[in-house]
Parts: sequence; C-alpha cells; structure tokens
Amino acid sequence: MSKIEWTEQTWNPVTGCVKVSPGCKHCYAETMAKRLRAMGAPGYENGFNLSLLPERLCQPHQRRKPTMYFVNSMSDLFQEGVPFEFIDRVMRVIEETPWHTYQILTKRSATMREYFQTRTVPDNAWLGVSVEDRHYGIPRVADLQKINAKTRFLSVEPLLEDLGRIPLAGIHWVIVGGESGAKARPMKEQWAVNIRKQCVQAKVDFFFKQWGAWGQDGIKRSKKANGRKLEGKTWDMIPVAAV
Repeated sequence: MSKIEWTEQTWNPVTGCVKVSPGCKHCYAETMAKRLRAMGAPGYENGFNLSLLPERLCQPHQRRKPTMYFVNSMSDLFQEGVPFEFIDRVMRVIEETPWHTYQILTKRSATMREYFQTRTVPDNAWLGVSVEDRHYGIPRVADLQKINAKTRFLSVEPLLEDLGRIPLAGIHWVIVGGESGAKARPMKEQWAVNIRKQCVQAKVDFFFKQWGAWGQDGIKRSKKANGRKLEGKTWDMIPVAAV
C-alpha cells in the first residue's frame, strides 16, 4: 500500500528527475531516492538521476486485484530524457490492464500535450498536472484541458500562494495539500478554502490531502499532529470512475 492518501499503489518504471519549478524545491522523491540508494534498493543505483527501468513494466500485469496506481511517484514520465517510445510501452501496459486505474501526474504539461496529439489516452489513465503557484502552475492547466482524456486532475501541492481564479472547465478532480519536511513553506487556510469553494461551484471533486508541516493555525508541528481537516471537515472526494 502507498502512504499517499489519494492512491493505493505506486508504479515507477522511471526514477529520477530534474527540478523545473518552485514546487520542486524540497522534493520528497529526491530525498527518498538518496535514502534508497544508500540502502542498495534496486532501481536507485543512480540516486535521483534519470533511470529507465523496463524490467518494472510487467508489474501491473502481476497484480489481478483492481488497483489505483500512481505512475512515477519517484519521477516525471514526461521529462526530457524519457523517449516517447518508452512512454508508448508504459501506455501499452495501461491498455493491457484495464482492471487497474492509473494516475499520471506531470509538471511537463507541454510535453504531455505533444505526446497525446497523435495518441489516444487510455480510458483507465487519469492525466494530471501540478499547480503549485500562479506563474508556473496555472499555465499547465490549459495544456491539460486540451488533451482528450476521460479524467483530468490537478495536484495543488505544495500550495505556495493564493491561486486566484482557477480554470476548472474539463477538470474532474482537485487535490490540495501543504508542504511537509523540515524546510516546508507554510500554506494559508484561505488559499485552500478558495480552491474548495471554486470546486464546489464547478462541481469538481475536491480532496484535501494534508496541512503538512504547518498547521491551520500557522504553527509548525508534525504532519500527523496537523491532520487533514479543512474548516473542520475531512474532504476525501474521488471521481466516481475510480470506485
């Protein structure tokens, strides 16, 4: 089981990444990759440098129980250095295992859009983009909206500022969360509430993942102690297609 609240399992046919925006500053995957490399874990011999792992492509076939997979929690499938031919192989596995649901999240929205200009998105593949701020994050939404996907989602984590109005046309799910870790940047309650209200108005499913290292009251403490409630409620909405 994954410790990520909005998925069940992770599948990493690619590991390693390069930072491209403020949301990457305190990347959890980079820290974890270094730890796994020190432990001698397979697939992390290069630490957080890009590695393609074709030997992992068979993993979803080996699991018969319908599962929600977060694809490349330790990387970005659409980053420079991942050939479209390899992404084709990932998509082929997704098509061959329709009993699973795959959540694919990227910060390289333009590359994802380019890839799917000549390819069909499998119905069981959810496409998402990270939206951490207005300058880098919001423009990714437009790329996502131009892709003909059955399910599109936004991962607004870490939320670094008030996003203002968010273009939610064609978006089915929004995940919001604060940053964790010793150097975490705080998230203000009103930023998250603003997004929740827009989701309710647009009838978009809303999932509040966590406060992270900074609580609703602006005090820094453990992630667990801060909990997951926003305005006194736990928001765990997930699109019906996954149930």
